[in-house]
Amino acid sequence: MTTDTAAPGQLTHDRYCDEVVAQSALLAGHLAGADLTATVPTCPDWTLRDLVVHLGGAHRWVGTIVRTGATEAVRDEKVPGFGGPDSDDPDALAAWLVEGAELTARTLRAAGPDTPVWSWSWQHTTGFWARRMTQETVIHRADAALTAKSAYEVAPELAADAIDEWLQIVAYAQRSDPSDSAAELRGAGRSLHLHATDARPELNAEWLVELGEDGFTWRRGHEKATVALRGPLTDVLLAFYRRAPLDGAGVEVLGERELLDFWLERATFG
Repeated sequence: MTTDTAAPGQLTHDRYCDEVVAQSALLAGHLAGADLTATVPTCPDWTLRDLVVHLGGAHRWVGTIVRTGATEAVRDEKVPGFGGPDSDDPDALAAWLVEGAELTARTLRAAGPDTPVWSWSWQHTTGFWARRMTQETVIHRADAALTAKSAYEVAPELAADAIDEWLQIVAYAQRSDPSDSAAELRGAGRSLHLHATDARPELNAEWLVELGEDGFTWRRGHEKATVALRGPLTDVLLAFYRRAPLDGAGVEVLGERELLDFWLERATFG
């Protein structure tokens, strides 16, 4: 096992493993007394139960990949417990979600961050999956909170890392799949600035995304751009992930809003 270190802008492997469990437990709290048949407003093809089964199945799927040292994608039917509990009781669904998160976190922790395994991404290690499952849970917790009309907040360093990872994912989609709508995110001379107004200075919770003829690049920092999205970090995160409207009270858009709309319509994953 390698030493647990963090790449710039990322958390440690142990922190990711902790957060897979912690974020799942917080999401489970949104299920107390909830209507599992309610439509998820940010994922309208899903009910609340569908959302939780998707997430819990993803946890178990990644756990199976890491536990078996898979060198190719694992079929869903090979993943124990993938389809969720038979019961429609919210408590049973919550317990199933947390159990799977704990199993996967233990598997990831035991493997360490650098063990080679299959992934769909630019990084074929267990460290990729620890981070991916953390941020998958962070964002789907927002979906669950919105459905249950519960409060939602994310630790600043976790929210900033979620934005970093999303930009990496969209950039990967752009360069690896010409048919993905992310391929349209180009056009020299245009840029976006994300600015968290409440984050401590050392977090450097600002991003500049520059579109070019061959795609886009991004970096952390404060620079003038064609359009800026400003607000508290959690609100910026939700808006950038299309989990909250740009016209909501939490954020403001300065400059050419059409460019931000253009980005949000095309920044996709899967």
